[in-house]
Amino acid sequence: MEIAFYVHHHGSGHLMRCLAIASALKNCHITFLGSRLEQYRSLIPNNIKLISLPMDTPGDQDLDVVDQSPVGLHYAPLNVNGQLQRVNTITSFLASNPNLLFIVDVSVEVAMLSKLCGIPTIVVRQHGLRDDLPHQICYRNAIGLLAPFDERMSGQVPEWISNKTFYTGGLSRFAPSADLSDASKRNVAVLIGSGGTSINNHFLEHLSVQCPQWIFHIVGNIHSSKNIDNLHFYGKLEDPRTVLANCCLVIGNAGHNTVMECASLNKRFIAISEERPFKEQEEKARIIEGLALAVHIPASEIFQVDWEEILENSLASCPNWNGLISSDAAERAAAYLMHTHRAVFQHN
Repeated sequence: MEIAFYVHHHGSGHLMRCLAIASALKNCHITFLGSRLEQYRSLIPNNIKLISLPMDTPGDQDLDVVDQSPVGLHYAPLNVNGQLQRVNTITSFLASNPNLLFIVDVSVEVAMLSKLCGIPTIVVRQHGLRDDLPHQICYRNAIGLLAPFDERMSGQVPEWISNKTFYTGGLSRFAPSADLSDASKRNVAVLIGSGGTSINNHFLEHLSVQCPQWIFHIVGNIHSSKNIDNLHFYGKLEDPRTVLANCCLVIGNAGHNTVMECASLNKRFIAISEERPFKEQEEKARIIEGLALAVHIPASEIFQVDWEEILENSLASCPNWNGLISSDAAERAAAYLMHTHRAVFQHN
């Protein structure tokens, strides 16, 4: 059974969920296609074939670029060599593997390219306002939609999209567990992802000054030359659970990995939504705040709010993420993909 994933390069959320699903696919030949995958080679099992795609952004040699606003697509510049080579690499791979199920996480353009090649395509759904024409065309033409979250976190979507979607349940690399931290110690984890964030040293120092009675444990690719008593830096950790276990609160962006990991550990969560295309983080943060699972603070307001008050109020809350994380989400996704493959290729 041939199954391939297109893995978008922004942040690590796309890769981590593709890895989780791929690990549950048994007796399958699996390929990942994407840009900048080499930097994650240590995380990707050797049984997964990697195909590196050139970036589709203009290079120094592209002197006649025309950045159009295409109809029905989000991005289709003219005269970009990387874009041409990227399409060539993808179509050559698809032509060599005609009995393939292609999971696109995420790109309207790649999904439509696969459709034009006659390859059955599953499109991964993300949060955000995706009622624009390109997304509507993409969703209509996919043979199925896969949402790596519980249906209660879906937000407002048209009925036809919901009916076409397979909801895996909350997909996290961590198994669901209870929060056993000691709130009296006032330990707060600050998670910094790789997708771009306003959580920088300036903000952390601001947090430290506003909340001198709290201790902040910072996990991510950030360091400080200053020695501040209540800021502890751990660097980037492959598995931050040891730090998270001792923290009664988590501050982080509203990206998929961070939200799902907080959910799986049943943590009080303060979600700082960053600007993303289609308001992805803002919409996700609003949804979980509406479910009484988190406090939402837009990135534009992090220097305007009273953090001492927010932390104290959050400490008094008891969020219950139970049911929004599924310990078998990856297995459910894998079963859906294999069932779809068998249904499409009945004679192969």
